[in-house]
Amino acid sequence: MTEQKTVYLADYQPFSHIVDSVDLTFRLAPAATRVIARLALRPNPERPGRNDLRLDGEGLTHLSCTVDGQPVTPQIEGHSLTLAAKDLPDGPFTLDTEVEIAPDANTALEGLYMSNGMYCTQCEAEGFRKITWYPDRPDVMSRFKVRIEADLPILLSNGNPTAQGKGWAEWDDPWPKPAYLFALVAGDLRAHSADFTTASGRKVALNIWVRPGDEDRCAYAMDSLIRSMRWDEQVYGREYDLDVFNIVAVDDFNMGAMENKGLNIFNSRYVLASPETATDDDYARIEAIIAHEYFHNWTGNRITCRDWFQLCLKEGLTVFRDQSFSGDMRGEAVQRIKDVRVLRARQFAEDAGPLAHPVRPASFMKIENFYTATIYEKGAEIIRMLKTLLGAEAFRKGMDLYFERWDGHATTVEAFIDCFAEASGRDLSGFFGWYEQAGTPRLNVSSVYDAAAAALDITLTQETAPTTGQPEKRPLPIPVAIGLLDDSGAELRATEVVVLDEARRTVRWTGVEREP
Repeated sequence: MTEQKTVYLADYQPFSHIVDSVDLTFRLAPAATRVIARLALRPNPERPGRNDLRLDGEGLTHLSCTVDGQPVTPQIEGHSLTLAAKDLPDGPFTLDTEVEIAPDANTALEGLYMSNGMYCTQCEAEGFRKITWYPDRPDVMSRFKVRIEADLPILLSNGNPTAQGKGWAEWDDPWPKPAYLFALVAGDLRAHSADFTTASGRKVALNIWVRPGDEDRCAYAMDSLIRSMRWDEQVYGREYDLDVFNIVAVDDFNMGAMENKGLNIFNSRYVLASPETATDDDYARIEAIIAHEYFHNWTGNRITCRDWFQLCLKEGLTVFRDQSFSGDMRGEAVQRIKDVRVLRARQFAEDAGPLAHPVRPASFMKIENFYTATIYEKGAEIIRMLKTLLGAEAFRKGMDLYFERWDGHATTVEAFIDCFAEASGRDLSGFFGWYEQAGTPRLNVSSVYDAAAAALDITLTQETAPTTGQPEKRPLPIPVAIGLLDDSGAELRATEVVVLDEARRTVRWTGVEREP
């Protein structure tokens, strides 16, 4: 057992260098793949002074390293390669490295691995370090160009295809991204294809890549993708931004699906379906997961997390978006019932037990442990509360400001909430407690009707049980939508939102002519 080191949010520092561009060459071979990396680097002005350059790497056979074409001898210790500041230029420079890896021996399914003769990658959260030396952290965003050399018919990576020939292909992703969104797939695949025309008139080629014989099981996944793309344009004003969008179905995949920029990789069960064998639930699941990974293009890819503590910034927000999409596709009330059943079964139990943790944790030992119902489902509920609190119009203004201000950047939950505070003119400082405090509040509502005054007093209280490391709980702002009906079902008062932001609050509604 290796000793795990605790990582703290409070210790965050920007990376020592900016990576302006990445050029990768892959010479694929099952037991000995060569990865040649060229990084264009320069000192980060947010880290003043001369700093060492430390890159992450795991399971790599190191072959060579040069700085501006001159051979250097780095210090390689544990899972890192370090170049001393004194050996680096003061300004921009080029770092070339070459390593060898063995995809066929990679049984962890992280980094580059093989699945039934097909090469595939999975890099979230920290899998890219198993491919080459790199600052494997989400706040290092760069443009990637990729060349793949292999005797295989289909060679895929992120971005747009720029050139290809017999045994090779080149890809260019024009949008800066962190390494966890890198993807490569190579193998004998067949495409189920379609076209999509964006709201501004750009034509996008859509492909779902599967093993030979599965092409006729992709129609519903493709239909779900096209509806997702149109919905994101109509509801959030977000157009797709590349010439192609590829999905690959993989039998061996350690996640349900992954939102790699322009090249989503899915476990086959969330893509393939035929009327003879698929249930209604299968179709609903395919639709939701296709939508979720596509919606990440803006909430996760174009804008990503500054650090892994901010995981809910992409996951909770994108779950909320896919739930809203499914509600529009399948009926809002039915979808809401399904989502709440999942929340109560999984997340409420998590919040009430020893594994309770904040939606934005303050520390972790291994980030993979935080891909939880709290991050995803409770994270989505917080976004839903924010929309309820502000109203649909102000919420959309906040989202527009978020997309405008943070496009192309890695950011934080605080910056996200600030956009809504600015767009709405509301003080949301207390709302941030939802991200810092674990546990599920218990809400109680009682009422007393005063017939003589034709008034109703509504009392709301909240309390949250202690959780590990947080024995004392503060009240959180809870938006409660309340309307009044009489005993025949007639409306006495239209629904309005009452905000409970303290332990107890009583509101008096006058003009209530009959007892609710």
